Order: sequence, then C-alpha cells, then structure tokens
Amino acid sequence: MPTIQGDSIMARTKKVCTHEILDAIERVVVKLGVSRLSIDAVAQEAGISKSRVVYDYKSKTALLEALIDRQFQRDKERIDMLVRECAETPHPELFARIKRAEQAPDDIERAVALAVSSSMSSEVSLQRKMREWTVHDLKAMEAGAKPEAARIVYFALIGFNCHEWFGLVNWSSQERFSFLEGIRAMYASEPESHAPTHNSYKG
Repeated sequence: MPTIQGDSIMARTKKVCTHEILDAIERVVVKLGVSRLSIDAVAQEAGISKSRVVYDYKSKTALLEALIDRQFQRDKERIDMLVRECAETPHPELFARIKRAEQAPDDIERAVALAVSSSMSSEVSLQRKMREWTVHDLKAMEAGAKPEAARIVYFALIGFNCHEWFGLVNWSSQERFSFLEGIRAMYASEPESHAPTHNSYKG
C-alpha cells in the first residue's frame, strides 16, 4: 500500500543533524567503550543508515577525532568564560583552568579521556590533536607575570585531572577544593623569574 511504502521510505531516509550523530558517538563510547566504537554501532544508536554516518565520518579514527574535537570545543568555550570571570586573579588563564577543575568530570569527559588514552599510541592524528591542545594551553601560561611558575602549576593541575579522568581517584568536594587551593597557593609562592625560559614545545 502507498502509505506503508511511504512510511518505509521515511524510516530509511531519517534526517539527522551532525550534532545528533555526535551525540550517538558519545553514547556509544559511554555505554560500550571505545573498543566497540564503530560506524555500525553509531548508526544503530542514532537510528540511521550506516551510509549516513559514513557521509560525515569515513572511519573509526574519524569518529574519535570528532569526539575529541567536540569535547575540546566545549572545554574551550568553558575556559573562555572562566578567563573573563578570573580577570582579577594573578593569572586569569591559569586560574580559569583551576576553577574549571572545581567541577568533577562527567561520564562523557571520562569516556573521551579513556578513548584518547587507549587509541593515541596507534593513531597519529589523535597524537597531533592532543599535542595541539597542550601547546595551546602552554602558550596561554605565558600570558602572566610568572610563566615558568604557571607551567609548573599547570602540569600539577593536569596530573590532578588525569587521575579523575581515568577513574583512579574519586575526590570528595572537600578534598577537591582543598587540593585546588593548594595549587593556587603553589603559584603564589613561586618567585617571579625574569630569566628567559626555553620552550620545548612547538607551536
């Protein structure tokens, strides 16, 4: 019957936006883990055809890159907002990142961290993206009066974050705020250095 045929065609040609496919990628990684991330799994999760996913993402690597890009964009928007909030602090770029860490990572952030960790050794493109992100942050650390101190504190903060991203530590709210206050104090206690520093990272 024409009605049934029309319904069938609509089911096969379900229209979705790119952000809906990205939502499906995130759900797959959160529910199944990165090892089971695939074009088929994303298509099934989104309720669309495999060819529709392939239209935007040609491989599992492309799915991972999209996942990372989306998380980086979210983080950048959040940091930009916090930099404005921390404008009166000794180092707005650094203190914005410390303030960002006051909020525990959610399931998606943990899933992205684990996906990057498990895939980066074999995926050159993911290594490049992570390197670009790190370089961006390290350049931001040069914005204050004590860039060397800011870099040291930044790496201490990354260590704090990584333990949570990978599920190694579950901080209580009190422990979290106490530790982050200690990180802020670390920056304040570092003497100002006027000597030029050598940057081993590449922009």
